[in-house]
Amino acid sequence: MSSERNPVTNRSAWRPDEMDTDQSWSFTLDEAHLQDLEKALEGVRNKPFERITREDFPLPSMSGLLQDLLTEVRDGRGFVRLSGIPTEFDYPDIERLYWGMCTHLGTGITQNSETGLIHYITDGELAPKDGARILGKPRPSKLHVDLTDVVGLFCVKQAPDNPLSLVASSMTVYNEILARHPDYIERLERGYHWNRKGPHGSEKSHSEFRIPAWSKSDSVVSCRFHAGWIHGGQNAAGLEMSDQDAEIFAFIDEVSVENAFAFQLGPGDVGFWNNYTTFHGRQGFAETNDESQKRVLLRVWLDLDSIRPFADEGRVRYGAIRHGQLGWTAEEVLSGRNLSPHNRHTNGVPVAG
Repeated sequence: MSSERNPVTNRSAWRPDEMDTDQSWSFTLDEAHLQDLEKALEGVRNKPFERITREDFPLPSMSGLLQDLLTEVRDGRGFVRLSGIPTEFDYPDIERLYWGMCTHLGTGITQNSETGLIHYITDGELAPKDGARILGKPRPSKLHVDLTDVVGLFCVKQAPDNPLSLVASSMTVYNEILARHPDYIERLERGYHWNRKGPHGSEKSHSEFRIPAWSKSDSVVSCRFHAGWIHGGQNAAGLEMSDQDAEIFAFIDEVSVENAFAFQLGPGDVGFWNNYTTFHGRQGFAETNDESQKRVLLRVWLDLDSIRPFADEGRVRYGAIRHGQLGWTAEEVLSGRNLSPHNRHTNGVPVAG
């Protein structure tokens, strides 16, 4: 890890007013894109979504748009919204369309104890049934990262009161820490143990190692901060959080909220967030017992090729995700590879195949 601690000055460090004045993060499908999507969907209706590959789902007119989207997520502001995706299909077809499009962006991986490759974010009938499910509840979702390179959230139905979604630059938060509390950096770079959900029998209930909250490699800063996962991991490891930790976490929360950009994620919109450079969350919304009014989002977790250099890839990139039923590809699930624990090299990086 580099000992130099300089502010991040590239486009990943932004403030909310910049997102208002320059909306290059917002993309919209045109008629040619829609025709390609529907044609590709027609060609895979005989397949479950997890068997759909990029080759099965050609999108010739969208290649430039998807490349621009990827560039903005990987090297730009770390967030994009893509609007105009059809939602009039039944859910199996929506899954096929969403997954097929995502194969052009990265590799989808499992994200819950049910080895789900698409996770329904809702408090309605479509919510996952296994284990405690807090996702999709009406209360606000605090700013946080997810566990993989990129998270995608596809809005199929929004709540009637239209809660706004949130994005904040974790690079801006890093700059604020450097400017106002540089004494926090060493503790954050040392890192924390993270919780694990549903580990295989031989795996611990927490990461065996500390995962840096912010780290740096080749002048590239990466963030891995989620207060809930950290509190759970430190507790499972038998380590108390210090008064300084509480102070640091409160400051991160304060600065993240101050720098959050609120935007509409409506039906037919999908947002993609880079989990190393942004936090995401949303406002709360009114509870309803009417199933037809329930908010429904479909979440995918994506690994991207050459996402960025890491100070310690085994810890920073894979330390929180490759355990239990989390972090398996569709191919690995279909082959039954997920029935055994993840196999890692000594540096923590997963063994391919």
